[in-house]
Amino acid sequence: MYRQGDVLIVPVAQSAVPAAVAHMARRPRDGRGRLVLALGEVTGHAHAVVGPGELARESGPFGASWLHLPEGGKVVHEEHAAIALPSGWFRVVRQREYAPGAVRMVAD
Repeated sequence: MYRQGDVLIVPVAQSAVPAAVAHMARRPRDGRGRLVLALGEVTGHAHAVVGPGELARESGPFGASWLHLPEGGKVVHEEHAAIALPSGWFRVVRQREYAPGAVRMVAD
């Protein structure tokens, strides 16, 4: 399991990846060729993956993302140390917080 700021990245066996992931739209890479896991609303910084692979995201504001890295990759961010990831599948979860009357994503 890996954590960078408000992003949790959990290795998942290929057999445990939901079949629905195969039909989810793939997220495009940003202008720097990265797969953006989370974009900071305040700073504009991004938790992003560099390396070959693809990212699918469940619909809805709290939907999980599914990351496939056939050759491994590296998670980068402007204010955090890079994290090397092995090849495989990962479930990406954004940290949430409770505020009276609502559950929301943590603002970065």
